Amino acid sequence: MRVKGAKTGTEIDRTCRTSINRKIPRRPRNRSSQGLLIFSLLASTALVLSGCATYRPQPLDNSADPLKGPVVAAITQEPVTIDRVWLKPAVVDLARPLDGNAVAILTVLANPDLKALRQRAGVADAQVFAAGLLPDPTISVGASLPISAPDTLTSFAGALALDLNALRTRGVSRQKAQAESRRVRLDLVWSEWQTAGQARIQAARIISLKRRRTLETLSQRAAQSLLDRSLRAAGRGDLPADRVQAARIAAFDSANRLRTVEADLVAAESELTKLMGLPPNYPLRLSESHLPAPPPDTARLFAIALSQRADLQALRAGYAAQEAAVHKAVLDQFPNLTLSIDGNRDNSGIVSAGPSVNFTLPLWNRNRGGIAIELATRAALNAEYQARLFQTRAEIARAVTGLALVRRRHARSVADLAALRQMATASRHAADRGDLSLETAEVAEQTLRDRELAIAQDEQAIREQTIALELLTGLPEELWPR
Repeated sequence: MRVKGAKTGTEIDRTCRTSINRKIPRRPRNRSSQGLLIFSLLASTALVLSGCATYRPQPLDNSADPLKGPVVAAITQEPVTIDRVWLKPAVVDLARPLDGNAVAILTVLANPDLKALRQRAGVADAQVFAAGLLPDPTISVGASLPISAPDTLTSFAGALALDLNALRTRGVSRQKAQAESRRVRLDLVWSEWQTAGQARIQAARIISLKRRRTLETLSQRAAQSLLDRSLRAAGRGDLPADRVQAARIAAFDSANRLRTVEADLVAAESELTKLMGLPPNYPLRLSESHLPAPPPDTARLFAIALSQRADLQALRAGYAAQEAAVHKAVLDQFPNLTLSIDGNRDNSGIVSAGPSVNFTLPLWNRNRGGIAIELATRAALNAEYQARLFQTRAEIARAVTGLALVRRRHARSVADLAALRQMATASRHAADRGDLSLETAEVAEQTLRDRELAIAQDEQAIREQTIALELLTGLPEELWPR
């Protein structure tokens, strides 16, 4: 029985073969959408690259003139103002005698090491800027062209990802960078204070050595004159050999002391020009300062140091930065999250999109090693700060004690100076009248010069040790509470 309209097996087979042999129609490609996508990618890339920094080489300068740059700005008729509590605005002129404040100003402005440290401080500021930047999203784009498949559309896949962990730790990272920047700036201020203080010490030393050189020159001339007279008297047989030998030893010792003072003066002048960033052998004129007053007691000076010393403030800022590092290490123990939004179109034209989350499972590590390291570092910084406080108190106490000893010795020397000067003057007058031998008068004058040399050395020690005590307290002696 055959149903009307039904096909026989032969017809069905023929129909199937015809259907199989027939070509499958190709779907037309949407070339306009592909071109638009490519154009959008190129335009986005060009827009991003337009805001990027460009590389510009900066070669090293081997012909830097020490008298150019900040020093030229300092040698003006306008007051030079630097934001430092221990510097006063002043008109600085290298053609005139420089006081301690002017020496400190020029040292801070022109010292090459300090200029390099100021450039290094800019690195810390850049790190603060970098810590405050938001993390950039990550974009991935891919395309796949089918080689042989029923569906011939080009497939596209893309993803937009954002690291949420960077957002979570952004605040504490910025806090750490700001504390590090404060530490670097305070270390720079401490280096400026120490360098300027060393320059002031060298300036005070130069003034004292010039005074001592004058006295040693007079002593050397007197000793040489006595030796010449002794040699002539010995040649005539009027003086025994032991007196000649004593005069020879005295002349040798006097010349040796003069050479030592001259060598110390050359070394101090060389060190001062180096600290001030000036060429070697640059002629400097220095003005002598007053003899500083006695310092306060150790407890008061230590209180000043605790509030004014920049290195202690830098240690406190470094400790604050480490506190932020510990906080960040604790935050890093939680899973690192990355949020992605994925989209794709397959070869058949199906478009799909959806989010995805990637995270690290805190199972074994949990950043316990990083936390332990940051905690140990914090404990080490605390111990270092306590050690610095102990060292500061001990150094201040030792400086105060040493300065008191020098002042007592200086007071005794000054008390006897008037009597020695009167004796030397009277001896010279008596020798001129013939009532006293010339050798006796010269001995009296040499005793006076020896006492003046001792006073000059004591005053040099008082000035240098007072400046050293200023460096220990972080504040000039003019600002000490009396």
